[in-house]
Amino acid sequence: MLATELGLQLARRGHEVHFISYDRPFRFDAPQERVNFHKVQVVEYPLFQYPPYSLALTSRMVEVATEVGLDILHVHYAVPHAASAYMAKQMLNGNIKVVTTLHGTDITLVGSNPSYMPITRYSLENSDGITAVSEYLRKETVETFAVTKPITVIYNFVDTAKFHRIARAKGKRKYAPHGEKIVMHLSNFRPVKRIGDVVEIFARVRKDVPAKLLLVGDGPDRNIAEQHVRDHGIERDVHFLGKQQAVVELYSISDAYLLPSETESFGLSALEAMSCEVPVVATSVGGLPEVVVHSETGFLCSLGDIDEMAEAVKLILSDDSRWKTMGKAARERAISHFNINDVTAKYEEYYQTLLGR
Repeated sequence: MLATELGLQLARRGHEVHFISYDRPFRFDAPQERVNFHKVQVVEYPLFQYPPYSLALTSRMVEVATEVGLDILHVHYAVPHAASAYMAKQMLNGNIKVVTTLHGTDITLVGSNPSYMPITRYSLENSDGITAVSEYLRKETVETFAVTKPITVIYNFVDTAKFHRIARAKGKRKYAPHGEKIVMHLSNFRPVKRIGDVVEIFARVRKDVPAKLLLVGDGPDRNIAEQHVRDHGIERDVHFLGKQQAVVELYSISDAYLLPSETESFGLSALEAMSCEVPVVATSVGGLPEVVVHSETGFLCSLGDIDEMAEAVKLILSDDSRWKTMGKAARERAISHFNINDVTAKYEEYYQTLLGR
């Protein structure tokens, strides 16, 4: 998503942008001036159990770079894109710069796997520039891969003009017909998100504060969440909404955002919630302390401490004045530290430095 939004924003600022991927990028659903899409065709051969996407990607990078005269190949996620970009650069006789942006699982999960660690380290060291979306991820990359090349932290961003609280957002009465407070969680329901903790925390909150829980997204741990809901007998208070596109409407009717993750390289959903004036209760792990300011834009709690997180949510829901103050502070932080215009300008400056302009 960041790559798509960044590319579209750069195009609006006058740059020629070319997306190279196996599928049209998410949120790239309308033609835009100076934006181009080049599909990577992956041919399946009986000889291979898995189609060689990395090689097809490399070939497409070379074709596009040669055809349109690219200055920079900016790849997102080290595996496999940085390796493909490195090979493309060699085929182009070095006449292009490669920037690799690290997002999280490409380093902490996939890249650190023994099967991928050597190629990941080599690809990073041979990138012309490396950026990471948080200071936490920068340090994690250096420690895991012993990378000697400098890594620049350029935070994830949010389009604060798009992600803002809608005063008369629809759905509040649908989910909370009697004026109950609404707690929201959005994720891919993987184990790292600790979706069971979300339900356990909400069950404790609900004992003291009339509330509803919106679970947005889907994934492998949905069944676990559903079982927790049944165990607590709170089926009427928990809404499984599946994957949603119009998330701003959902943020806008929410009173607290809950993110008890085991780790987060940044915490983009927390930032989106903050931009919509929703106080965040999250674990104090990974890059989340760089996004959420404890006791100001929400609360940061110990990993796995369900009681502590429940108390934090109740503090927000039971005091309208605190909720309003935290919500305003969250919005102000999103604008001052993470808005899309400022972050895009930082990428522009980074590109220009890399090109020696």
